[in-house]
Amino acid sequence: MSAGHDHAHDHRGAGRIPAPAPAQRAALAITRVFRLLEIAGGLLSGSVALLADAGHMLTDAGALTIALVAAWIAGRPRDPQMSFGYGRAEVLGALVNGALLGGVSVGVALESVRRLQQPHEIDAPIMIGVAALGLLANVAAAIILARAARGGNLNVRAALLHVLGDALASIGAIAAGVAVLLWGWAAADGFAGLVIAALLVVSAVRLIRESVDVLLERVPSGLDIARIAGQISAVSGVRGVHDLHIWQVTPGFPAMSAHVDLAEDADAEEVRRTIHRLLHRDYGVAHTTIQTEAGPRLLEIQPPAGG
Repeated sequence: MSAGHDHAHDHRGAGRIPAPAPAQRAALAITRVFRLLEIAGGLLSGSVALLADAGHMLTDAGALTIALVAAWIAGRPRDPQMSFGYGRAEVLGALVNGALLGGVSVGVALESVRRLQQPHEIDAPIMIGVAALGLLANVAAAIILARAARGGNLNVRAALLHVLGDALASIGAIAAGVAVLLWGWAAADGFAGLVIAALLVVSAVRLIRESVDVLLERVPSGLDIARIAGQISAVSGVRGVHDLHIWQVTPGFPAMSAHVDLAEDADAEEVRRTIHRLLHRDYGVAHTTIQTEAGPRLLEIQPPAGG
């Protein structure tokens, strides 16, 4: 038997995720300032939609703070005890943010239902004006975070989802304020709150699912492990492949390991390098661990169950 571990790539930075902290700090400053404005506006106008927007901005600040802490931890160099580095700190932060977002949505929904049952008098001009300023603030923060999230940082995307949800909340508050101003329909405020809550639930579920997929080492979306096994098996000198696993250490850092059964007289090193190049070129998998096994038997392609 011959065994090998192909690393035909530079992985000195493996496990370290670039931390766009300046973008997060700028977005945090924006949300902190306008959170106070929306709280004051919500109290003065009596609008639950505006208060919900202010509450969501409060969670935005918490989400961005968590993102900053996670980014700092993720940026630490790897060590002998953390051989892949601390990149999954961002995944844990995103999971916490998703749970926080879900909790806020429940609170908003409950208060909205209460307002529908017991309508309150609403100062529509204040509601519309403050919500419009909040929308501008959220758009500015979203632009900053969207640029930083292009690198695939899950925790930055978590913060971005918070801000986008808040922008939608501001739009809902503006629409409700217009309905109250033009037609005196106070219930529009409560309905807007329910719509905001529903949007927050969708974002929270998506974020939690993506975080859990990474933590459970699910095959990355878009990769067909059975097809990959077939491609590896078709490489010259390969008779079969088994114990094939593909997962994400962190978003944007996929990894693969497999046992490959060699044909007689096959060059183990060349086989490993060919498989590595295939995975890197076709699937973006740059971290591969390939153990080659010499033997006469033909192994079945056995993708992991549920892969």
